[in-house]
Amino acid sequence: MLAIKNVTLETVSQGRIEGGSILIEEGKIKALGKDLDLSKASRIIEGQARILTPGLIDAHTHLGLNESGVGPMGVDGNEASNPLSPTTSVRDGINMLDLSFEEFRESGITTVGILPGSLNIIGGTGLALKCRGIIVDEAILRDPIGVKVALGENPKSYYGNNKKSPSTRMGSAALLRGTLQKAKEYANSLGSEEALKEDELSLALLPVINKELPLMIHCHRHDDIATAIRICSEFDVDFVLEHITDGYLVKDLIKKAGVHCAIGPTMHYASKLENKNRDFKTPIVLAREGVPFCFITDHPVVDGRNLMLTASIATQWGLSDEEALRALTLSPAQHIGVADRVGSLEVGKDADLVLWSDNPLEFTSFVDMTIIDGEIVYERKIK
Repeated sequence: MLAIKNVTLETVSQGRIEGGSILIEEGKIKALGKDLDLSKASRIIEGQARILTPGLIDAHTHLGLNESGVGPMGVDGNEASNPLSPTTSVRDGINMLDLSFEEFRESGITTVGILPGSLNIIGGTGLALKCRGIIVDEAILRDPIGVKVALGENPKSYYGNNKKSPSTRMGSAALLRGTLQKAKEYANSLGSEEALKEDELSLALLPVINKELPLMIHCHRHDDIATAIRICSEFDVDFVLEHITDGYLVKDLIKKAGVHCAIGPTMHYASKLENKNRDFKTPIVLAREGVPFCFITDHPVVDGRNLMLTASIATQWGLSDEEALRALTLSPAQHIGVADRVGSLEVGKDADLVLWSDNPLEFTSFVDMTIIDGEIVYERKIK
């Protein structure tokens, strides 16, 4: 057993415990709190009054799909031959030896959501992954977590420039709506002679129609957010919203929909019309309205190493430290459906932990140690 003592435990779900300890056994949190019996621990780490948090979670990345330092040969995020590709899975495109995995561990990120890119209206399924190992199947926490959908500039620009459909927002919405309608009709016909002819696209979307998987919808602009909510309401499917740069403009619509949101990349420059208003208004407004959200980097759009910095800047805009830390831990775990395993310090959860030199939201603080499934995967060497 591994123990860490004399730390401030930021549990996220159960408040802060000063001068606490944590006990880890077989990759799980066995106990935490004050005055723990650590006599059976094989190793005890002296925390020196530092801060211990759950491992950080970046719920929307393209880690291992768009590899660092490789160039075009390392880009596998979009199957850009068809705007409808729900049968594809990121599992088959992730390179666990992408240099960024090590950088994520050094930054305290222990779990990631990896999604297809946003060129296609339906881009395939994403998964949740631990940032360890070299075999993707051994690192998977949950697969799939949802089906990627993209609205707005990316699909209409890519296919429009190639003189294909969709070339407008109208065409994008029509294609998505028609595909969901066909999948719904296919689901209703199962068991009949009509269903004997297999429909590959509809079959891939049955988990969405049956509410077993959410649509994970890329949408920046306020009108694309409204379109996403409108279509999902029409077909009564579960969904989450990704990016929502203009979310503050339609806060009431988002709140009424009761949808979970991933906000970001807030630190990205205004690279196109639909994200020209990117800043920190949306997380501040949604926090005030009680709308659940998490921060994302969309790595490599913004380097994942800046995930904590994103939350730190948000506190300068008025987000509380508690809200900011939750938006990097428990909230993203909920967003990608793995909160039963990670996202907070609780007995029975995976021992994914980060030991910080000081308040993690302070720019001058460092990750001193990262632990995944009870194993130390990074330890800062002080020269």
